[in-house]
Amino acid sequence: MGQLYLVRHGQASFGTDDYDRLSDLGQRQCTRLGEYLGEQGVVFQAALTGTLRRQMDSLGCIARGLQMAPEALSWPGLNEYNGDALVAALNAPPPPPLTSPEGVRAHFRLLREGLLAWMEGRTQPQGMPSHAEFVAGVRDALDHVRTNYDGAVLIVSSGGPIATAVAQVLGASNETAIELNMRIRNSALTEFVFTPKRHSLLSFNTLPHLHGPAHAQWVTYS
Repeated sequence: MGQLYLVRHGQASFGTDDYDRLSDLGQRQCTRLGEYLGEQGVVFQAALTGTLRRQMDSLGCIARGLQMAPEALSWPGLNEYNGDALVAALNAPPPPPLTSPEGVRAHFRLLREGLLAWMEGRTQPQGMPSHAEFVAGVRDALDHVRTNYDGAVLIVSSGGPIATAVAQVLGASNETAIELNMRIRNSALTEFVFTPKRHSLLSFNTLPHLHGPAHAQWVTYS
C-alpha cells in the first residue's frame, strides 16, 4: 500500500500585486516541513507539482529541508483556480480593499459564491477551465499516482486542488469541497493511502511540523 502526501504551498503574498510568490515565512514553513518529513524517515519515490511559482518554490523548500530532491513531475492539472476571475464572473460590485478586515471578509464571501457558481455551471470565468475540466486534472494526477507507484509520493499544490482531491475520494458535495478549501492552512499536510484500485483519506490539513511554541506564529491561512 502506498502513501500520498498532499501539501498546500507555503504562505504566498496575499494582498499584494503578485500573489504567486512565497513570503519569507512561506519558505520557512515548507523548509521546516521537509525537515520534519526527513526526521520521520520518509523517502519519496516521486513528486508532482503544478506549474505555479508558489507551488514549485514550495517543493524546492521542502526538498531543501529534506536534504534530497525527489524526481519531480510538472502537472498543470494541479494548478489553482483564478480567484479574481471567479469573483469577476459574478458581476458583483467591487469589494472594499484587501487592506481592511471588511475587505478580506468580503473577498472570501465573494470567493465562496464564485466557486459555487462555477461548480454549478452558472458562470464560466474568463481564462479558466470548466469545473469538470478542473476536477479531471486533479483526478488524472491521482490516477497517475495509483497506477505508477507503490511507496511514498508527494504532491505540492494549492487549496483548491487538494480540497477537490479529498472531495473526490469522499464523494463529497460541492459545498463541502468549498468548506474544505477554505480551511486548508499553508504548508498543511493531507495524507491518502492508496492501492492500484483506490485512494483512501488518512489525515486532513495537519501541521505536525509546526507543533510547539517555537512555531506557533508560523500558522497561516492565506
